[in-house]
Amino acid sequence: MSSNRAKPLENMSAEEARRIIIKPYITEKAFNLIEGQNMIIFIVDHQATKKHIKAALKSLYEVEVQDVNTLRSIRGKKAIVKFATAEGARDLATSLGLV
Repeated sequence: MSSNRAKPLENMSAEEARRIIIKPYITEKAFNLIEGQNMIIFIVDHQATKKHIKAALKSLYEVEVQDVNTLRSIRGKKAIVKFATAEGARDLATSLGLV
């Protein structure tokens, strides 16, 4: 991951993006965030920055991200992602088969 810092984030490859975004994190609380607050939680690479996460989501799913918050837990590093469009989280969750 540290070797990617010199590369422009706009030109992130799908392979690099898949290394950053590991998987969606779905619990009842996470599902409520999708429905109520237009947010999805992802487990991400422990070295990923907010800018890397935003660029990886844009590269993989072609979505506009408004905000990224990160936290570390026993399950790994999590990114709570808020989408720019009103139905962004629900649309992405549907395409990923989460809802």
